[in-house]
This record gives sequence, structure tokens and C-alpha cells, in this order.
Amino acid sequence: MHLCCANCGLYPIKNLTEKGIAIKGLWFNPNIHPYAEYNLRLNALKQLQKLWDLDVEYIDYYGLKEFIRRTENGTGDRCYVCYTMRLDETARKAKDMGLDGFTTSALVSPYQKFDIIVKVGREMEEKHSISFYLEDFRPGWKKGVSLSKELGLYRQRYCGCIYSEMERYQKKVKS
Repeated sequence: MHLCCANCGLYPIKNLTEKGIAIKGLWFNPNIHPYAEYNLRLNALKQLQKLWDLDVEYIDYYGLKEFIRRTENGTGDRCYVCYTMRLDETARKAKDMGLDGFTTSALVSPYQKFDIIVKVGREMEEKHSISFYLEDFRPGWKKGVSLSKELGLYRQRYCGCIYSEMERYQKKVKS
């Protein structure tokens, strides 16, 4: 399971574990900026890993330059590119490890582009010949929020990319 952050991972991990599905987590998020935000999210996942004794692999790569280049300085379809970067690596790793499939915790967030995530997941499924596990975890979003507050995990205020951070501040200025 690609883990975009600890908070988004809570409900999907709990849900899948209750179904008897073993989870190997992967942290690979070159989209998260600035570096301070990247570290806050990384450390929150490490905190959750200890609390829940999770099996997580970390690709600790702060990829600002590559992310900006690949998203064409924000002029391209940045969300599609972002999901592709992360799910391509997740599917490749899952295949290399001989796992049954892959998924992403981003499927829980009502703020993410669910249909694009599904499209990219299916593309990576075909590219890497490994099943993309699709479940709409969004109904559990509020449970995850409550749980993250109980656990005292860092809660972010934007998707993670530099463009969404900029848009968040632009909205505040316009208000």
C-alpha cells in the first residue's frame, strides 16, 4: 500500500487488516513540499508505524526538482503525473517483492481525485502485471480523522504538492 501520509493510511489499514489482508506499506512521496512538510508527514508515518507495528518500507526521496519538471512547472496535468509517479513505484516494488497486488491510501481522501487515481492504478496494473486493489475508502474518512486526533498524529492542511500549497494561500488572500 502506497502511504501518502499517516492520516490517510489509518482507515484503509484498519479496514484491510480486519478483512485479513496483510499490508506492506511504502512511503514514496516526491510530491510533498516544502521539505519541512515532507518531514512532518514522514515522521507522522514513522510514529504510526511504531504505534501499530506496521511493516513499512521508506524511499526517503525529496524530489522537488523532478516533480516540478515532470508536472511542467504546474502547467501540465499535475495530479495525473503525481499519482503516476507514486503508483508506478508502488506497483514496481510490489511486483519485485512477489506481492499479490498494490493500492494507495489516497483512495480514502475526499480531497483527492478518485477517478484519476483509479485510472492510474489500472494503468500501473497493466504496465507491471500486478493487480490494483480498488476500494472506495472515502466512507471511512471521518473515522480516520477521529482516530488521527486520538493518536495525536500530525494533520496536514493540503494535498502536499507545492501547487496545492500555493492555491491554499491564494484562497486565504482572496477571502
